[in-house]
Amino acid sequence: MKTNNIARIQICPFCGNSYRGVPATSRKDGKTPICPDCGTREALESIGVSKEEQDSIIQTIHQCEQRGL
Repeated sequence: MKTNNIARIQICPFCGNSYRGVPATSRKDGKTPICPDCGTREALESIGVSKEEQDSIIQTIHQCEQRGL
């Protein structure tokens, strides 16, 4: 029987937060599964986006997810 990653609660090794869904792969080592927020942060950081702007972008993503967009 296949397990469904989307239903499982996982803990991100970077931030320690729990999350559901498909994990991102860390850019730091190319293999560690991390939460989508940390994956987004790593991607934004790699193009020079400030921590404050990262927070704003992630907040917007969460608001869109809550609205079902």
